[in-house]
Amino acid sequence: MATVGWLADVLRSAGVQVVEEGDWRNRMRPGDFDPIGVLWHHTAATSSATNPHPALGICINGRSDLPGPLCQALVDYHGVFHLISAGRANHAGTSGGSGPIPAGDGNALMIGWEIDYNGVSQEMTAAQYAASLRATAAVLTRLGRDASHARGHRETSTTGKIDPSFIDLDVMRAEVAARMSGGTAWSTIVDNATAGRFTASANWRVSTYSGQRYGADYRYADPVASSDVAWYRVNVPATGTYRVDAWWPANAGYNNATPYLVATTTGNKTVYADQRATGGQWRALGTFALPAGDANRVGVSRWTTGTGLVIADAIRLTRVS
Repeated sequence: MATVGWLADVLRSAGVQVVEEGDWRNRMRPGDFDPIGVLWHHTAATSSATNPHPALGICINGRSDLPGPLCQALVDYHGVFHLISAGRANHAGTSGGSGPIPAGDGNALMIGWEIDYNGVSQEMTAAQYAASLRATAAVLTRLGRDASHARGHRETSTTGKIDPSFIDLDVMRAEVAARMSGGTAWSTIVDNATAGRFTASANWRVSTYSGQRYGADYRYADPVASSDVAWYRVNVPATGTYRVDAWWPANAGYNNATPYLVATTTGNKTVYADQRATGGQWRALGTFALPAGDANRVGVSRWTTGTGLVIADAIRLTRVS
């Protein structure tokens, strides 16, 4: 059985903050372990700045129905990697096969990151995501594997797992690939205050009310039976597939069905967002085929059957392929 006792050095060399939890190099389950990939999970525990790793004890010691260790590393709220096992761990179960990862014994095939967030009402933090990208790129480089060997548990599971929630795994792999090649995936942000990149009628008023806003302010308008779109102009570098994220401040008085329009290669697509919840963070609207060129690519419409103010704050595009 192979071990990954080199993990601490590889992660630190990649700029990842590491905590070595006890005798992690000798903490492992019996059985085969010859990893060819990295598997992302979420713990289903609610972490916070003051309680950054609530699932750490369980990941080390296991549960009554599943003995520990339950992963090779736990990623806490601040993006710190807590090393738990250098060998086999009970994290993947049976693999149904995904990409280059074959069907079979997932615990033998993959190194597992348990990212400590609940995955239902909580997304992973920006620090968790950034650290997990760096760690995954570094480990796959050490293993001599490409970014396609980074998978999510929901892709390999044979029992209907949903983790890791709230991330686009194709975008994750694109960003890992970019890091492995010495670059970063193309991404751009347009805020409502970005000069020459945001247009809206006078009906869209300016507010600084919410501390969850992106940047200095955001726009708001009453819903009406008329489109009156606030547009974000983006210079897309090449025709391809892009993830579109939106940022809004959440408030009980904001709209529960705000229409976002995405101008794709096959016409406008509409995605509805509940702006009463999950504010102050990037939320994925989806992955879309976009044409190259400098044009209005994402808009926020006032035409909705939802109730409450419609918000236009910021959008982000990231190239997937």
